[in-house]
Amino acid sequence: MVTIKYFVHGTTTDNEKHISTGQLPGELSTKGIQQGIELAHTIKDQHFDIVFCSDLTRAVESAKLNFYNRDIKIIKDKRIRECNYGDYNGTAYEIIDKKEFINKRLPNGESMIDVQKRIQSFCDMLKKKYDGKIVAVVAHKHSQLALDVIANGKTWEQAFKDDWRNEHKWQAGWIYKIK
Repeated sequence: MVTIKYFVHGTTTDNEKHISTGQLPGELSTKGIQQGIELAHTIKDQHFDIVFCSDLTRAVESAKLNFYNRDIKIIKDKRIRECNYGDYNGTAYEIIDKKEFINKRLPNGESMIDVQKRIQSFCDMLKKKYDGKIVAVVAHKHSQLALDVIANGKTWEQAFKDDWRNEHKWQAGWIYKIK
């Protein structure tokens, strides 16, 4: 079994403009940088064997801030990227309801099932290489929802309904057990 402690990247300039960045790099805002520094202090006494982050800029920047004061390896992995919104990368939140795209791909993008397959591949690798370890992951919304489906047995509909973002109930990491 692998224990994942999942951290979402800090607030981005796109978040502040209500833009869905998708697989564009994104950039942390001043608030996002501060969040990363504060999280580093909050988790400073927690043990992690390794850190993985999405290869998108906003996740890489967050991981560096979250773990800046540690001698710990940070590995970028494109499998834990945000959903590819295709034609909707970089557009206003309101333009698209991603729940419509659980099984159907966004135009020139992915479906939530595609994201789930990427995250499942990542989890399978963790089970093989990091059994018994505590792994920190810094990534995105739909990657986390896919973990809710994989690790907690939720449907996509339930994962969307239970998403902490609906109630603005951020916390300093979420625990997932991958068996």
